[in-house]
Amino acid sequence: MNSPKKTILWISLFAVAMGFLESTVVIYLRELYYAKGFEFPLQLIPARIARVEFLRELATLIMLVAAGIIAGRTRLERFAYFVFAFAIWDLFYYLFLYLCIGWPQSLSTWDILFLLPVPWVGPVWAPCLLCMIMIIGALHMVAKTNKKLYHSISIAHWWMMITGAFVSSVAFMWDYLAHTHRQNNSWSILSSDNLFSDMSAYIPQQFNHALFFTGFLFMCGSLILSFLKPIKHEIK
Repeated sequence: MNSPKKTILWISLFAVAMGFLESTVVIYLRELYYAKGFEFPLQLIPARIARVEFLRELATLIMLVAAGIIAGRTRLERFAYFVFAFAIWDLFYYLFLYLCIGWPQSLSTWDILFLLPVPWVGPVWAPCLLCMIMIIGALHMVAKTNKKLYHSISIAHWWMMITGAFVSSVAFMWDYLAHTHRQNNSWSILSSDNLFSDMSAYIPQQFNHALFFTGFLFMCGSLILSFLKPIKHEIK
């Protein structure tokens, strides 16, 4: 079994390589469909390509989960390595896009982040900020499991973390959901219509900062408590 330092190194290299691979796919798609530059509203693309995009996102998540499972020894450590790989992948995805095509122009540039269960949109700084706390939290958990293999996190800490992640996630979906509410129409992966037919009329209006930072503070609180408080009533 590799030492934690070697495992972190290999997981990092894997995630960086995945970030580059992801960025190259996006570069090809933008060359095909956004020759004049990526901006909202999104261009209509063939339904078969859109569905492939959906499956590609799903495959990416499966690969990151698999990397965490392979690297970790306990459930907590596997989760930590998955979170770490996800954060490194996402940060380097944006870095490689910037180095290759000069996008995003700034951290306030809007991007579409995910398609599940509805499109997530937000300024680039928001997912990057979440990635930073994910890296800190994951490394903290790995360090703890290195000292005590079956180290675990209290139920209260888990609920704070899950609540924060959920609230922050809703912040990314908020503007699109508001748009669909106004239009009385929403996109669905099960729809027979073009996957981006609704997105072709959608231009992001406002990011819900209050909701995002509420979730972010919950996650920060969970991390701070796990640094400072002894573990009781734990989940392994």
